[in-house]
Amino acid sequence: MNALAERLGLSKDLQFYDVYSLDEPALLDHIPRPAYALLVILPFTTAWDSDRRAEDATMTEYDGSGDREPVIWFKQTIGHACGSIGLLHCAINGPTSKFILPGGPLEKIRAEAVPLKMDDRAKMLYDSQTFEDAHQSVAEMGDTIAPSAEDGDKLGQHFVAFVKGSDGHLWELEGSRKGPLDRGLLGEDEDVLSPRALELGLKRVIRLEQDAGGDDLRFSCIALAPRSY
Repeated sequence: MNALAERLGLSKDLQFYDVYSLDEPALLDHIPRPAYALLVILPFTTAWDSDRRAEDATMTEYDGSGDREPVIWFKQTIGHACGSIGLLHCAINGPTSKFILPGGPLEKIRAEAVPLKMDDRAKMLYDSQTFEDAHQSVAEMGDTIAPSAEDGDKLGQHFVAFVKGSDGHLWELEGSRKGPLDRGLLGEDEDVLSPRALELGLKRVIRLEQDAGGDDLRFSCIALAPRSY
């Protein structure tokens, strides 16, 4: 994700950090604060699926656009790119947007996305050769062989971004939902790793699995925060 963020034009003054614990201060001390965004991967459990369906049933399709919106959200129409779109949601929203390098892909994508409605915004990203090239350039980095598209579908996991929007609220951003999800107001001194943000966001999904008596523990998380030089 650090390589992808750099290729897309996010300043090296930020980087992603592994989150080893949500509760133990000693295991969080390596992450400089404030943490601007969380990119999490969640198992698509029966409990979470039921919660999503119930919540989506009460929502209308997102109709927002313009620079007064608290977050910029993309509907996902690109197959097997939920991680890259999650990173995009982390990089262009809230205080992170101040770290976008001028003239880079992120600046262009953000500027073009702001005035567009949902479908036009999704098409713009779908047609972006720069975004596709950046995604492909890092898709097979690392030591693990990337799964096929078919095998990837069988893993049953989703990337979700949690960011603090310009309105001070915690937003859950996932391209397969009906729109951005407002999870509640955070205090000025609270970031996305603060206890309240975790309770409203990632821990809420974990509790759904626990309360249902499930035992799927495939939860993983990285935080976007200032680079420690």
